[in-house]
Amino acid sequence: MTINQDDAVRPARAAEPRQPREPREPRESHARSWKGPGGGFLVKLLLMMLVNAIGLAAILTAYRAQSWVILGVMVVLLLVADWIYFSKRAVPMKYLYPGLIFLAVFQVFTLFYTGYVAFTNYGTGHLGSQQQAVDAAMIQNEQRVEDSPSYPLAVVRDGDELGFAITDADGVVSVGTLDTPLEEVGGVVVNEGGTPVEVPGWEVVPRADLFSDADLQAQVTSLRVPVSDDADDGSIRTREGSTGTVYLSTLEWDAAAETLTDTATGVTYSPDGRGSFVSPDGDRLAAGWYVGVGFENFQRAFTDSAYAGPLLQVALWTFAFAGLSVLTAFGLGLLFALIYNDERLRGRKIIRTVFILPYAFPAFMSALLWRGMLNSEFGVINDWFFLGANIGWLSDPLLAKIAVLWVNLWLSYPYWLLVTTGALQALPGDVAEAARIDGAGRWRQFRSITLPLLMVSTAPLAIASFAFNFNNFTIIFMLTGGGPTFPGASVPLGSTDILISAIYQISGVAGGRADYGLASALSIVVFIVIGVVSALAFRQTRKLEEI
Repeated sequence: MTINQDDAVRPARAAEPRQPREPREPRESHARSWKGPGGGFLVKLLLMMLVNAIGLAAILTAYRAQSWVILGVMVVLLLVADWIYFSKRAVPMKYLYPGLIFLAVFQVFTLFYTGYVAFTNYGTGHLGSQQQAVDAAMIQNEQRVEDSPSYPLAVVRDGDELGFAITDADGVVSVGTLDTPLEEVGGVVVNEGGTPVEVPGWEVVPRADLFSDADLQAQVTSLRVPVSDDADDGSIRTREGSTGTVYLSTLEWDAAAETLTDTATGVTYSPDGRGSFVSPDGDRLAAGWYVGVGFENFQRAFTDSAYAGPLLQVALWTFAFAGLSVLTAFGLGLLFALIYNDERLRGRKIIRTVFILPYAFPAFMSALLWRGMLNSEFGVINDWFFLGANIGWLSDPLLAKIAVLWVNLWLSYPYWLLVTTGALQALPGDVAEAARIDGAGRWRQFRSITLPLLMVSTAPLAIASFAFNFNNFTIIFMLTGGGPTFPGASVPLGSTDILISAIYQISGVAGGRADYGLASALSIVVFIVIGVVSALAFRQTRKLEEI
């Protein structure tokens, strides 16, 4: 056995005394350690209370309107929301669910509803259900009852709601509105002529306001207040706002036979299957309802002589406008980018900033500014550049198209200047250097190297720009309004209208006869065209990337 010398002389180390451990505090039970919900849970609870309150209000509104589909959807959405936000499992859905709802409401629902309307005759004269058409027809055919007395009347209002306060032969004052029949009220003050001047809970409209406000006059003269819950009792109407008389419809509705009979003439109007009431002689009542018409709207767009010709010209101009807008703006932006990308040029950053300024202004304001500048009578374009000549930039069909393209170029090229400048600066320099060594000139380098590499990164943006200009409603509406109109056309379409502005005109939003069915059908056509063009263009872009 070998003994180490160091171990022999090293004194034995004394055992160190252990320090006593501090006694642990007794662990509290789970029930005692729980201190109630945190602040985040309370905030979530308050937010969900607000969401449920809004949801219940929407459900009650749908129930009153008897919109059963909307009611069912609202119930499902509300129940799913409560399950998601009070469950500990559906963590991703807590973030996705609001976005999915907005996507469904503003995109999916809009798309499907547009498709539904495209297969109906929804438009002027066909705006509601059959029962609404019956009510409208009976109102339109109301006539004053011959032996009806004239009652002293005052126009009253509660906020935006208008009503009538009338005094009958016994001095009893009753108040009613469009939706509420006449009902007796107390505490009313009347003048010597029996006209109410103070009505509790209502504001009596002064006579001076009736004479000075044309819109108020129109609302008062068109207002009808039911005498009672029975439609056969008629309604109170006024012509001057001081006296009211009883009006009664000459039409009688037979719900079983679904016919309207004119009691004055004895003519019976029956449904024709197209959403209208028609007499045996072919007379049609103005009020109708919307029904399904199949592919009729799509057929009208291509075969109806009133629409086919103008819409064909509009479609061709739409493709030309979108394509030329992209090509000219891309070309001009790329030219400026090549020029001001040269490091030898002084002040290029300042010049770039000046060129980008049109992109910083709102498009609708710029379009309105150019509309004034291009005015044939007092526009500065004619005064400064054409010696005051009376050139109809916005009244001649060809010049109006040139003006639209020019203004759109002025608005669009700064975007492409920014895009192509960044793309040029990102191109590899060694490829161009190798081409120069091989003897390639500037044009050869641009055509064979710079442009193909540039198109790889800018082609998707060019496709998006084409789709944007295909639906560039702002520039058309603000600059020309779609005009000048086609000569001899019976539809409200013009030479500079593109498909989206034509849809706007046909829908009747700007005034005139509305044809929502045809407008929706054209919207679907535009959607399909843009989808097909984009798909083909992206396919070519992938081939370009492979090359």
